Amino acid sequence: MNNLPDNLISAHFPDEPGKSYAVVDLFSGGGGMSFGFHRHPRFRLIAAADAEIGKPSMGRGSLQCNRTYEANMGIKPAAVDLGRIEPGELRQALGLGAQKVTVLSVCPPCTGFSRANPLNHVRDDHRNSLVGRAAEFATALDVDIVVMENARELLTGNFKGHFLSFSRHLEENGYRVHAAGHMLTRFGLPQIRERALAIGVKKNLPLRTMADLWEGLEVRPEACTVRAALGAIPADCPGMDVYPKFSDKQVLNRLKAIPPDGGSWTDLLTFPGGCKLLTDAMKRRIEQNRLGSHPDVYGRMPWDKPAPTIKRECSHIGNGRYAHPVENRLCSVREMAVLQGFPVDFQFSGSSVSNHYRHIGDAVPPLVSHQIAWLCDWILGNSKPRPDEWILKGTHLQPDDVVETGSTLFAYA
Repeated sequence: MNNLPDNLISAHFPDEPGKSYAVVDLFSGGGGMSFGFHRHPRFRLIAAADAEIGKPSMGRGSLQCNRTYEANMGIKPAAVDLGRIEPGELRQALGLGAQKVTVLSVCPPCTGFSRANPLNHVRDDHRNSLVGRAAEFATALDVDIVVMENARELLTGNFKGHFLSFSRHLEENGYRVHAAGHMLTRFGLPQIRERALAIGVKKNLPLRTMADLWEGLEVRPEACTVRAALGAIPADCPGMDVYPKFSDKQVLNRLKAIPPDGGSWTDLLTFPGGCKLLTDAMKRRIEQNRLGSHPDVYGRMPWDKPAPTIKRECSHIGNGRYAHPVENRLCSVREMAVLQGFPVDFQFSGSSVSNHYRHIGDAVPPLVSHQIAWLCDWILGNSKPRPDEWILKGTHLQPDDVVETGSTLFAYA
């Protein structure tokens, strides 16, 4: 249920006391998309579903994301396999009865589209078909608005036909659809994260987009840096000391030799005795003169730029540029969460710290989903929101970080 009582909803919207809209979230994960709606006073979450599959080899329930979702949203997602259930059975499976569903969030796995896996350019992952099913879920529930977030390749990759099927099904059933790729620093996320955002609305509603919400506005570049994000975390914030400790001294010695503030393992080549710290994979890359994006492995985040893309397997410094800018450790669960746009009071649950990192890397950044919630509110006939309304409280972003277009340069080296 929504985190604000009816009397506060009425106070915020005196023209329509108690008015609220029901939201359902499919492929809900740890709740990144849901949380943006949860913190909006006019929306109420009534159901969610996720089979909690971390990897196909791990099986259902292994990801434990429903625990994190329940800890923050107050409702337990149904462990429904959305790849198997028929759209006409969904309402009953979620216990919706005859309730009206206004907004459907449906964010199928992006693994099969992401360019992080080079095979995705030549092989159509079976999970990609869930995008087309998402449109069938929307029409089966007769929602007014459907929102989707995914990898940019959803719109530009070799298998963009799945999105075209999604769009075609909605348009044939009385919706208009808009989709675009966005660098999420545009919306204040302190991270280089490029994603596709799609929205479908019934034809009796205006089709508005994130570009409309941000028209004439931009974010100060210094507000989208690692320094700004980590500097906004209270000193006593829970989770700051939660990160995997190094069991291998060689890993720690390797990190100690990497320069602060954006250093990479390639700097070991000029460090006295650094060649002894190279892994076999690093040595092969050097011999083949084929570094590619490999320097990000064991890399430190830079202070005064956005963080690199935070992926689901961000729980080890060997998987990307996830080391702290100056301290000899992986960025903590709380630090990684703040860089992914989670507020500092968000709780991560479940017995596995590695899963906490996966809940973060898999998520729609709540800093962005809260803006999507206010966009939906505007589409539904309410006033265009102000930045001080759609900035998610508890994140690093502040109202004075949003300025009129042209008053600052939005660019990073």
